[in-house]
Amino acid sequence: MKSIFDVVSHACSKTVTNSYSTSFSTATKMLAPGIRQDVYNIYGFVRFADEIVDTFHDYNKKELFDDFEKDLYKAIEAKISLNPILNSFQETVHKYDIEEPLYRSFMKSMRQDLVKSEYLTVEEYKEYIYGSADVVGLMCLKVFVKGDQKQYDALKESAMSLGSAFQKVNFLRDLKADYEDLQRSYFPDVNLSQLDELSKSKIIEDIEEDFSRGLHGIAKLPVEAKFGVYTAYVYYRKLLHKLKKVPSLEIRNQRIRVPDYQKAGLLAKSYISYRFNLI
Repeated sequence: MKSIFDVVSHACSKTVTNSYSTSFSTATKMLAPGIRQDVYNIYGFVRFADEIVDTFHDYNKKELFDDFEKDLYKAIEAKISLNPILNSFQETVHKYDIEEPLYRSFMKSMRQDLVKSEYLTVEEYKEYIYGSADVVGLMCLKVFVKGDQKQYDALKESAMSLGSAFQKVNFLRDLKADYEDLQRSYFPDVNLSQLDELSKSKIIEDIEEDFSRGLHGIAKLPVEAKFGVYTAYVYYRKLLHKLKKVPSLEIRNQRIRVPDYQKAGLLAKSYISYRFNLI
């Protein structure tokens, strides 16, 4: 029976989430059980695509990505895939009527990482952010509102802002790996080899504006999703706070992280804020 295969597929998506991101998996566990698996399904899909372009250096990444993309569209059309990650994702796509332009935009940005190493204009930068992060937030939003188009439209801009904030924090945190190991430079008009405090401050100011718009939307999320999304928000705000305190030139020499004991404290504070309707 296919139901057994679906259970295996779901377990694979959950394992990918737990293995690759302790922070995201923790936040996902704070979602209501009824929507939790679908977020695992989305994360598993986006993580596999990202891994192809970021880490499979000893293999033909373009060929692997081409195959993965072909299998993605076949899975969605056929409503099944022998790739358990894609089988889980297609299920969520159909369950919540996730629009094709969203996952197409995501794949387009991931493909850019195969051929493009520098983003020279704000327009290029925004297009990449939209495809790599904003649409992920929108796919998750479809799950959070259980496909309700009216709620989706009302929260769309906030979800995109929150996705942008998370991605930009990742860019700043992963500056060393992106610039030195992958030779990528996402921030336009910024000399990453000599990142100064003014450039860093402008980047952080932009991220804080995204966070502000995103928080506005979190407060309006359905109760099933609010605590989980707020947990992710609090974690990334803490990460940004730590990045603000690191001298600009040092950001390239270390990867800033939030220790596990601090994550536990942030989770407790998040619950208090949620429990007493402070968000």
